[in-house]
Amino acid sequence: MADSQGFLKHRERELPQRRPVPVRIMDYREVYEKREEDLPVVQRQASRCMDCGVPFCHNGCPLGNLIPDWNDSTWRGRWAEASERLHATNNFPDFTGRLCPAPCESSCVLGINQPAVTIKNVEQTIADEAFDRGLVEPQVPDQLTGRTVAVVGSGPAGLAAAQQLTRAGHTVSVYERADRIGGLMRYGIPEFKMEKQHLDRRLDQMTAEGTRFRAGVDVGGTGPGALTGEDLEERYDAVVLAMGSTIPRDLPVPGRELAGVHQAMEYLPQATRVVHGETVPDQIVATDKDVVIIGGGDTGADCLGTATRQGARSVTQLEIMPRPGEERPETQPWPTYPMVYRVSSAHEEGGERVYATSTVEMLGDDDGRVRALRVTEVDMSGGRPEPVPGTEREIPAQLVLLAMGFIGVPAEGLVEQLGVEVDARGRVARDENFATTVPGVYVAGDAGRGQSLIVWAIAEGRSAAAAVDTYLRGRTELPAPILPTTMSISA
Repeated sequence: MADSQGFLKHRERELPQRRPVPVRIMDYREVYEKREEDLPVVQRQASRCMDCGVPFCHNGCPLGNLIPDWNDSTWRGRWAEASERLHATNNFPDFTGRLCPAPCESSCVLGINQPAVTIKNVEQTIADEAFDRGLVEPQVPDQLTGRTVAVVGSGPAGLAAAQQLTRAGHTVSVYERADRIGGLMRYGIPEFKMEKQHLDRRLDQMTAEGTRFRAGVDVGGTGPGALTGEDLEERYDAVVLAMGSTIPRDLPVPGRELAGVHQAMEYLPQATRVVHGETVPDQIVATDKDVVIIGGGDTGADCLGTATRQGARSVTQLEIMPRPGEERPETQPWPTYPMVYRVSSAHEEGGERVYATSTVEMLGDDDGRVRALRVTEVDMSGGRPEPVPGTEREIPAQLVLLAMGFIGVPAEGLVEQLGVEVDARGRVARDENFATTVPGVYVAGDAGRGQSLIVWAIAEGRSAAAAVDTYLRGRTELPAPILPTTMSISA
């Protein structure tokens, strides 16, 4: 374990300094800037990891990360050892170290009466140090099995499944309908949260291991170069569906059809493409506009940070739920993940967060463009939002972004062609082994679980890979970190 008295010597929670707000909103680089002087901070934090007997952080992380092990190695400066323990359970700790909300920290034993260990930052630092020190190398299989697997979708679930299956010796092809590999990590995650160099270096590692990538292929579509579900079943011995939950939740209120009202995933990918030097015709931009973001989650915060960098006149983020408290609620005791008030880097940069508020109507001008939202405060004490009389007001808005999450996979296209069942919540139905209702077709990540966290996606990708390996060879040596809790075929 780490320093047995570390949590007594260093009682405060320390994180590397973010770049100053006036500086970082001028570009799209990550808000944290790597500095050599930050390493001692990380090692001090790692030393706070207690000899707690039962490391509840293992349970808090769907990947089952060996957190006390790599905390100890980090504190001792044994970076190769830390990297080995970290990568034993997580294919992409450089992704999760930047994008995961860190449920492990909520279940840290030290967090019962002190600030929790900065597990997420330690994880990111180990991954980055491993690359900088040349410790991350391709793991090429000793021999090939002669079996082939198609993975549809190149987000974290698809990439994790592909890497595990490639290392098991199967020939794996990853299909992505976008022009570049990465799924939402490529275009949906702003650069200031994760620079794409981190994604590209992982893809280089996977390519060297033997994974084949096929970008710009619309599997299940009808356009040029598209593949059908029947094509996949004919060409491959197994198929893994990891195309995510892609149907956005909409807001059916009067005025929804007005120009200037867009889904977040229309807006964010365009901004990222422009950052990387592409030209986007008729790009949706926030420059000199009053922007209203409907949805208080991470995607809404991504829209906020992007709009701020584009020079929005004002940004308002609406959330229908009441403002969470600063402390863990009694109904969400340790070690559960609590709903508390959190401030992301984007929230530090500006904008207004408005809680317990619902949109009644979108108001337009004579040209058919949105000019304002009519909203009302709501009371959630009865479990459903009830308008509070006398609280209606207008909020100026020339750009409205809907960031309310996703509700499932399209029932047409690939799902229909393969004949897999979809449950009542719009997810591809599956059993306890990630198998769909069609033999040889498996599902992992948001497509089967529903919208969730990046750690769940990677964990499910790893588990699905072990199930596919067993299907193809009758056995597996691949680790399977979890079994999903929501996977009834008949749901």
